[in-house]
Amino acid sequence: MTSQPFSPSRAGELPRHVAVIMDGNNRWARAHGLSGIRGHRAGVEAVRAVIGRAAERGIGTLTLFAFSSENWKRPASEVSALMELFLWALKREVKKLHAHDIRLTVIGDRAEFSDAIQQYIARAEALTRGNRGLHLVIAANYGGRWDIAHAARRLAERVACGELSPEAVDEESLGAEVSLADEAPVDLCIRTSGEQRISNFLLWQLAYAEFYFTPELWPDFGAEAFDAALDAYGARQRRFGMTQEQIEAHGA
Repeated sequence: MTSQPFSPSRAGELPRHVAVIMDGNNRWARAHGLSGIRGHRAGVEAVRAVIGRAAERGIGTLTLFAFSSENWKRPASEVSALMELFLWALKREVKKLHAHDIRLTVIGDRAEFSDAIQQYIARAEALTRGNRGLHLVIAANYGGRWDIAHAARRLAERVACGELSPEAVDEESLGAEVSLADEAPVDLCIRTSGEQRISNFLLWQLAYAEFYFTPELWPDFGAEAFDAALDAYGARQRRFGMTQEQIEAHGA
């Protein structure tokens, strides 16, 4: 199945799919004279607040960039602490998500994670699979280039076995193989900490997303800040290549 089509939006509309690059935990910790891991733990509180507000506002899908494929380059002590925090969150938070009818999915290359983390991810996804509220997606050991390359390899395998002809490989067939292919396209991407880049996040899925950059460090980004991002999105007009006249004809 391919993603839902792009369409012009009306003023005040909420995004169907919000993606967040959660940046600034280490800088927040330094500013408060704390260790880096304390910054990451403080970031968990912001995660809780944003998930709760997204569910309250009726957002369909919320994708959080938790750990990139490049983050393995960080100091070994920090990576180890992040893995412990990830496992801790999987153990403690999933039952709460389930109680609030939130479905959890993890995207990315799981092979690099410990067996314990992989097992808890599988349990969390199985437990929440039937939930019908917010779809929470955690991107962990994820990279946009990895995602596209992985999708291309699956198409190549289908061509090699004769299931698919080379002529049938197009945007639609490739888009059906990337992560989140069954979800609405990302409408809004938020990045905290003042950085203005996407850092190899959802390269395919962000093709027509609106971007919202804020100087707030992630641990300081709460429900009200999330509301501000949604308000900014609602004030924008999205054309997807159409003219103003076409937009008006659509009633957007």
